[in-house]
Amino acid sequence: MADQQARPGEDKRPSEIPVIRWEEPPEGPVLILLDQTRLPSEEVELVCTDASALVEAIRSLAVRGAPVLGIAGAYGVALAAARGFDVDEAAEALESARPTAVNLSVGVHRALAAYRDALTATGDPTAAATAALAAAQALHREDAEASARMAVHGLALLDELMPGGGHRVLTHCNTGALVSGGEGTAFAVALAAHRVGRLRRLWVDETRPLLQGARLTAWEAARSGMAYTLLTDSAAGSLFAAGEVDAVLIGADRIAADGSVANKVGSYPLAVLARYHHVPFIVVAPVTTIDPDTPDGASIEVEQRPGFEVTEILTPQASAVGGGGGVPLAPLGTQAYNPAFDVTPPELVTAIVTEEGTVSPVTPEALAALCTRARATPAA
Repeated sequence: MADQQARPGEDKRPSEIPVIRWEEPPEGPVLILLDQTRLPSEEVELVCTDASALVEAIRSLAVRGAPVLGIAGAYGVALAAARGFDVDEAAEALESARPTAVNLSVGVHRALAAYRDALTATGDPTAAATAALAAAQALHREDAEASARMAVHGLALLDELMPGGGHRVLTHCNTGALVSGGEGTAFAVALAAHRVGRLRRLWVDETRPLLQGARLTAWEAARSGMAYTLLTDSAAGSLFAAGEVDAVLIGADRIAADGSVANKVGSYPLAVLARYHHVPFIVVAPVTTIDPDTPDGASIEVEQRPGFEVTEILTPQASAVGGGGGVPLAPLGTQAYNPAFDVTPPELVTAIVTEEGTVSPVTPEALAALCTRARATPAA
């Protein structure tokens, strides 16, 4: 089998361009993003000087992944405030840029609340902008800390479910450092297993139609020295049937109050396969991804993406331009069904791993108790 090999425990820990960072050059503050549409062929940064540029970066998936969208949303509010734009208008545009990922809304609201509170208290827009930036930076730090704690809890769960190590883990989409202030969510758990020599194989779904697994997860796995193998999404069933999967690890973009999980489209079929083959299906996400105001899976708004993402193969150069321009896969005029996410019901989820601990079985009561505990825990 031709795949990426690694020595157990090998960890290259490469130095790399930060996925998101705030800078203040003489011409004014900017938010700088690693353009994920250009990976893995090239590492290119986008410079956002206002919220509208950030909105476009979010919609085009130059920056993507639930936790980092929350961080980006908070920085976007701070950017609008620092540059003297209409902060409420910027917040509204940012929040609506992608509807499914609840972290984006959480981040926007957190920075906006800090801005408004400071403006009310001082009447000084500059002080209010400083408060918004401080809120964004705090969220950034907290997400990094949450990532590390999720990795600990997730590895403990893997070891509990599969004593002795040698874990063969299947993952979908991309959940590593590219989506986080730290090392990610589900990918961070696999990385923790790798570092202690207990990851035998990371199976990476390519994740059609935009290939976040092939382009991004494989890139992160290779740079971390992990043993990984890429597969087409439709090959996952044969992998389960062959007994080659010990656990499924995915992230989440929104978790409803009943435990329904919205994640990258293709996650729900993996949950069905996992249940049939008696394989644990584990969701790893920060507490901010749990949305108590969304009662169930049917209430989650699922983003519908443009059809050209399905009918064309987009090169990094075409993706950067936007609006198609890729290599046609289907006849001109073909209509495409292209939901960005699907929803997995709680009865198919073995466990939800957060920085505050693990919920299993997944019930509304257990999730509510975890959220209450998280609110009672002071931020670091």
